[in-house]
Amino acid sequence: MEGARGGTPVPGDGGSEAAAPVRRRRKAAKKRKEAAAAIPRGKPKSGRVWKDPGKKRFSHMIQDKALRSSWARKLRERQEKKLVQDLARQLQDGKRREREEKKRRREENMKRRLENERKAEIVQVIRNPLKLKRAKKKHLRRVEKRDTLALLQKAPVRSKAALE
Repeated sequence: MEGARGGTPVPGDGGSEAAAPVRRRRKAAKKRKEAAAAIPRGKPKSGRVWKDPGKKRFSHMIQDKALRSSWARKLRERQEKKLVQDLARQLQDGKRREREEKKRRREENMKRRLENERKAEIVQVIRNPLKLKRAKKKHLRRVEKRDTLALLQKAPVRSKAALE
């Protein structure tokens, strides 16, 4: 009677009979696995021999719940994230300022170059439009129209009165 309560088993108790089928089931499952492993697999119909047929889908995987982080850790991570964002913003601002400075310098250089070209030009005022009619096409390509009023004001017109 002691075997029924969980003590040492008594020969006529029947406790050992219940344990035997469990062992048999385990052995049978093990044999089936060995038999399945022993049978060589043929070449798959698709021809993809590298594919493993025993893989399960992602949805069948047992997934653990995400570990919860403490409030202090969350605050620390938030502060770190904010610092990283501030640093990234500073770097972007620096690059933007450099680009703007470069653009402004380029524009100033272009303006200065144009002014220097204008100063260095040799200007000949054509008062007679018939000269342009007689000029060859190649020469006309080099001729540019400009506002000559400033030039005329700088160089006073020689008149007969000024010569006397």
